[in-house]
Amino acid sequence: MTDDNNFLEAVEALVFDAFGTTVDWLTTVMREVARRSHGRIQEGSSDAEDFAREWRQGYMTTNQNIAKGAEGTLNSDIMHRDILDSMLASPRWSYLSSVWNESERQDLTLIWHHLDGFSDVTEGLERLKKHKIVVTLSNGNMRLLVDMAKHANLPWDAIFPGEMFGSFKPNPKLYHGAAYHLSLPPHKIAMVAAHIWDLRAAAEVGYKTIYVPRPVEDSPEIKAQLKTKKDGGEVDLIVKSFVELAEIVEGKN
Repeated sequence: MTDDNNFLEAVEALVFDAFGTTVDWLTTVMREVARRSHGRIQEGSSDAEDFAREWRQGYMTTNQNIAKGAEGTLNSDIMHRDILDSMLASPRWSYLSSVWNESERQDLTLIWHHLDGFSDVTEGLERLKKHKIVVTLSNGNMRLLVDMAKHANLPWDAIFPGEMFGSFKPNPKLYHGAAYHLSLPPHKIAMVAAHIWDLRAAAEVGYKTIYVPRPVEDSPEIKAQLKTKKDGGEVDLIVKSFVELAEIVEGKN
């Protein structure tokens, strides 16, 4: 382990974001929406991508509002379904409103439970958990995260959903709550995420921070400007994949 990464020796737990960091929501949702659209949306089309991104953005906006104190459900399934219904009532997507009946809309909502993991994730987590506690801290609800772990083969030691703490990231209650349940002071925990806002919130409560760039998370400008603290930046470590992080922890880099 290099001197720059010595902080990892004191870290006992790695806390991972789920959506966009561990699992590839965009590719999965695009594919499933198209396949279930009865031919109205083509796989790989701009409509498939726009639909997935709008659904995700609605979820993120609602999460962030609740994190700031707004009223709203803490159940991701209810939230995803409400956003889906609103989208299908909008001018852009109204042509799809008759495509899915009640049962099909509910099944479509549950695709968020079965998102595919990025190719480096399972190997990286399996190797990391031999040395550290590996958990997820996510705005998803418990059942969603359990199903996701089974589908994508995510070997978590524990799952911490936002509903467990009565809010969503980036509310500091979630980061403090995870530390409490891990029985660790924040400086012995590292947050691993593909979103700088998540890492900034974790750092504010004392976590170490590890950035993993992913294709559709954060803008190219943010990624280009991100630096580690040793280079004058704000994160403790930047890695290309979970496997690279495992190699560093194992002392192979």
